Amino acid sequence: MAEVSKNSVTHQLITENETGQRLDNLLLKQCKGVPKSHLYSIVRSGQVRVNGRRVEVSYRLQSGDLLRIPPLRVASVEQEVVSGAELKVHLPVVYEDEGLLVVDKPAGIAVHGGSGESFGVIEALRRQRPQARFLELAHRLDRETSGILLLGKKRSALLALHEMFREGAAGGGRGADKRYLVLVSGRWMDPLRHVRLPLLKYVQASGERRVRVSEEGKAAHTIFRLLARWERFSLLEAELRTGRTHQIRVHLAHLGYPIAGDEKYGDFMLNKALAREGLKRMFLHASRMRLAHPLDGSELVVEAALPVALNGFVQGISAKERQEYGEKV
Repeated sequence: MAEVSKNSVTHQLITENETGQRLDNLLLKQCKGVPKSHLYSIVRSGQVRVNGRRVEVSYRLQSGDLLRIPPLRVASVEQEVVSGAELKVHLPVVYEDEGLLVVDKPAGIAVHGGSGESFGVIEALRRQRPQARFLELAHRLDRETSGILLLGKKRSALLALHEMFREGAAGGGRGADKRYLVLVSGRWMDPLRHVRLPLLKYVQASGERRVRVSEEGKAAHTIFRLLARWERFSLLEAELRTGRTHQIRVHLAHLGYPIAGDEKYGDFMLNKALAREGLKRMFLHASRMRLAHPLDGSELVVEAALPVALNGFVQGISAKERQEYGEKV
């Protein structure tokens, strides 16, 4: 990606990685610190041109296009926090090839900066890999959730991954099969249970964004499998058939089985007690994903083991409580 100059015209040759992007989206990404209204103005006035011609802000760039950008003063972005993140955040690579990157995201870090977060996984990875020409999130995980996170290293791979995640596992061979490990409060009895409850996003008076079960919401389908049960807790595998915000968390809380350590939808008094027992995060981990490779269609299976802290907490439960169901943990 060409660096925009404040003193001279910048010419950029569009590559495969920019193909299909709207002109305004590329300019907003490349010209951080320049007001959106100004970028739209220079496009409308013809100062931005593609192949020597005026274009609309909605123009979708094609490989081989030559983009002209006039001199712009781009605000410098403070990097101290991101540099600190680079030192503090360990992002184990589960799988990597020319098209995609799979990392095992730790709990406690957002996938991207914004909404009160100064940095995220994507900023840390870009800082750690300055040579990467293209690196974009293919999907999201909550800040409190650990586990499998996919990023596209080519635009063609990213678009294919987006399509898979839209289709979901119910969409056929091109869908992605996502599995999570989750510990809930209570004695879950069904070995297999399909939960189909529509979910609605809303904003509280405080401004906090939340989700609840509502007939006015969008269809949401989660399949839960019981792996182990003790006197106070149950370990489940959650399979996402749709990808709604906070889907697993809200489905379980609505059914009366809040996730251990969930500070948004969980049992707050229980969470305080669990913190004293050693559980200081939400027990939700993206453990496995099966999908068709976005470039060649071959089957790809990626897995992330249960983090040490979560595994240790489960071992502690087994040491103190009788296990009623499942293989011995």
